[in-house]
Amino acid sequence: MKRFAPYVFLSELATRWDVLAFFVIIGLIAFLGETSRGLFAPLSQLSSVPLSLDPIHLPEYAARTTFRMLAGLVLSLIFTLTYATWAAKSERAGKLLVPILDILQSVPILGFISITVVFFLSLAPGRVLGAEFASIFAIFTSQAWNMAFSFYQSLRTIPTELTEAAESFRLSPWMRFWQLEVPFGMPALIWNMMMSMSGGWFFVVASESISVGHTTVALPGVGSYIALAIAQKNLEAIGWAIFTMLIVILLYDQLLFRPLVAWVDRFRVEQEPGVRVPNSWALTMMRRSRLIQAATVAFHAAVLWTSRAVKRSDTPLPQDIPQPKRSLDLLWVSLVIAAVVLGLWHIVAVLIANTPLREAIQVCGLAFLTMLRVFILIVLASLIWVPIGVWVGMRPSAAQMVQPVAQFMAAFPANLLFPIAVFGIVRWRLDPDIYLSPLMILGTQWYILFNVIAGASAIPAEMRYVAANFRVSGWLWWRKVALPAVLPFYVTGAITASGGSWNAAIVAELASWGDTQVKASGLGAYIAEATTAGDFHRIVLGIGTMSLFVVVINRFFWRPLYYYAERKYRLT
Repeated sequence: MKRFAPYVFLSELATRWDVLAFFVIIGLIAFLGETSRGLFAPLSQLSSVPLSLDPIHLPEYAARTTFRMLAGLVLSLIFTLTYATWAAKSERAGKLLVPILDILQSVPILGFISITVVFFLSLAPGRVLGAEFASIFAIFTSQAWNMAFSFYQSLRTIPTELTEAAESFRLSPWMRFWQLEVPFGMPALIWNMMMSMSGGWFFVVASESISVGHTTVALPGVGSYIALAIAQKNLEAIGWAIFTMLIVILLYDQLLFRPLVAWVDRFRVEQEPGVRVPNSWALTMMRRSRLIQAATVAFHAAVLWTSRAVKRSDTPLPQDIPQPKRSLDLLWVSLVIAAVVLGLWHIVAVLIANTPLREAIQVCGLAFLTMLRVFILIVLASLIWVPIGVWVGMRPSAAQMVQPVAQFMAAFPANLLFPIAVFGIVRWRLDPDIYLSPLMILGTQWYILFNVIAGASAIPAEMRYVAANFRVSGWLWWRKVALPAVLPFYVTGAITASGGSWNAAIVAELASWGDTQVKASGLGAYIAEATTAGDFHRIVLGIGTMSLFVVVINRFFWRPLYYYAERKYRLT
């Protein structure tokens, strides 16, 4: 006789995973409601209700900062899936879009704030919403570029056999995008999303405590809290800010990135038997919750409907009609050159009219000093993190342990180390040109580590087995197996790390702790001083010089190296 189980009907309605999912969803709704409160309040309210260093306000500040960073991440993902895809699929468009991406990543975040803050404030005159737009856009500019570079690199290195399989199954361009290209690029993109989230933390002080000339806006958030603590020399508040950051990073690691890492493991090119796959309690909850499964089914149905709506065109082009590709290329290149020349002429005309030759030479000299620091720091970071990244990427269990630690270290704002740096430099009379330099690489070296981990995790098992069977080891293994396999990923990380280091120079070359200020000679300090003074002419001169240096370095060094890695070490 079957034993009677009381309340068995409740298990038919909802499982324990449904209950857990319900509380998580309610918590997210409450989080969104709390962070959206006060968006349409008058802007004057920010000054009437000043920021407080009381730790009791940190949960609210952390929620607002996290909301801004997640909003910036969503915008960055949309930008990546559209912009990078267009650049990778259209050779004509890529000739313009990739250099534009180089220029955009070279423009410092203070440059974007200086140029756009008035525009965003005018979208919602006298309202907090305009300042929120400016802050989210500033965070977006610290997240989007490396994600776009990563997805562009993935689309350019899709194995030939996968492309041929998509052609054999007669996939439409829309279905090919969602069934092949996005899944193939997703593992590397997830690691770069984690890096972008951490990069947002690195620049969170500049994005929430906006000060350009006579315009000063301090939005409630962890970044503004840190800026106020630095201004007041409050070490206890700095400690509370670090503790809050740790809690927030652990939360979104468990609820967002750990499930994503476990989910995208299914999209690896090959699955090695017997290897421990990543796991996540949050992903298990999503898979077993009927409520979330219903939403997933609806999403899949929408994707299938759009896939059927976008038909594949198999009509061959007549052979006797000449293709206007070359003439279109010439027209496109001519238009691009005309637009670039017109823009440069306008900028140069303004700068020449207001810039003495002595100041222009001085700014170029400062740019050379910053460039020298960036090169040395990139080399040192590569020597340290490439071997570690390969070791971690080839061991999924190690990657799970390293992931939250690396996220926290990457998210650690250099501003929090200013007290130590300023105190040490002043106390022992050290050279700021040398001892402020490490602050430039603190937040950007992780681009190299995260991309190398993604590249090492994508090394096919058969390649490792062949190397083991032929007893390839030591330096020969690194030269023939590991380094060629991760080189395309490394170059992507190094490009973004280089651009990020130029940006970080603005924060690192001019460190302050209360009224004490330490300055290193470089272009970053020049732009920081111009931004604080609201000198638009010097801001444009500094940003233009920095962009020119970064673009030239990318064009003549990083891009040739990238195309070499893409052409020679592509998986086929």
